[in-house]
Amino acid sequence: MSTCLVTGAAGFIGSHLSARLLDDGWNVIGVDGFTDTYDPAEKLARAAALARHRRFRLVAGDLVEVPLDQLLRGVEVVFHLAGRPGVRPSFRQGRLYHHDNVEASARLVAAAQGSPSVRRIVYASSSSLYGNAPVPFLETAPVAPISPYGRTKLAAERTVLAANTGRLETVALRYFTVYGPDQRPDLALRRFAEAALRGAHLHVLGDGTQSRDFTHVDDIVEATVLAAGAPVAGMAVNVGGGSRVSLLEAIRLLEHLTGRTVHVRHEPVARGDVRHTEADLTRARELLGFRPRVAFAEEVAWVRSRVRGTSARPAGAAGREHLRRAA
Repeated sequence: MSTCLVTGAAGFIGSHLSARLLDDGWNVIGVDGFTDTYDPAEKLARAAALARHRRFRLVAGDLVEVPLDQLLRGVEVVFHLAGRPGVRPSFRQGRLYHHDNVEASARLVAAAQGSPSVRRIVYASSSSLYGNAPVPFLETAPVAPISPYGRTKLAAERTVLAANTGRLETVALRYFTVYGPDQRPDLALRRFAEAALRGAHLHVLGDGTQSRDFTHVDDIVEATVLAAGAPVAGMAVNVGGGSRVSLLEAIRLLEHLTGRTVHVRHEPVARGDVRHTEADLTRARELLGFRPRVAFAEEVAWVRSRVRGTSARPAGAAGREHLRRAA
């Protein structure tokens, strides 16, 4: 069995990736800082679910502080998904974003370079690097992020790719707007779905014609797993859903799925939000063998159960005890 390290293992994407890797037969070491970017109870619940698997080991801690040399012993592949997400908060929390995205990545890369076992780093980068570039976004196009979040993700990506020296191979996957079960509470589709199911007014920043390349988490995970063994190194690769959908189109879909009229209140466009995103997937198809399988459709079953109070997954005593032992 091969062993991998997943940073941000208790996050939305990291928990899905960890579960997939366990299903595929990997031994998984998961690291998570359980920061307060959103309710830590959701992260604790995901960690508790993963901790029930005998081939999963959790380490709770900050990547800038945890003993990485010990963690990387025997690890072949590092899936680096940890980081501080969100565009708007990055304008007022610049120091935290630099710490969690830039400093943590630099320290992890340095440790991987000194590890005799690590052969590859797969880094979760972001479409935010492109800023307001013409669509579809090409990996060869100039990058011009318009938020501190985007700039810290670019700095981290450059650090990762610069470490590609032959013995250690690195690849950066530029994720486009990810959605699906367990998505973060700050993500637009979850906020939209919860507002629709509750019959609350929906606050939309801008006129709603801005669009996103929504990508299902299962497709993100598939591409990330493929990147662990694909013959690609030292470059960035877009990972998108293959279609661009406007916010107004997403709202109409919500109305169809919930059977309710959504009352929209428009507010000024948020600082740092780009107008459109769309991934050119040529490189992903040719180098990863990746093709998105999940066509865009809002999945409201999980959100509906949350609204009805039936799907809260508290970490429980076992989960909290596991976290104490890991720490």
